[in-house]
Amino acid sequence: MLKLLLVIALFALATYLLVRVIQRRGLLGPTQGRTQRPPRRIVAPDDDEDFLRDLERKRRHPEDPDTT
Repeated sequence: MLKLLLVIALFALATYLLVRVIQRRGLLGPTQGRTQRPPRRIVAPDDDEDFLRDLERKRRHPEDPDTT
């Protein structure tokens, strides 16, 4: 019985190490087959073109019903 547990433990260890090596080389993982996008950075309001465009629209047409 002890030999069987030892064989199972060695097999589990070998499998774990093999998976870790494969993951480190990039052959297996969450980005497989996909390109990873860089995280979206926070844009300040004065750099956001949509915000500035909307602000200018609100300034020119203050009676628009869209403004709340």
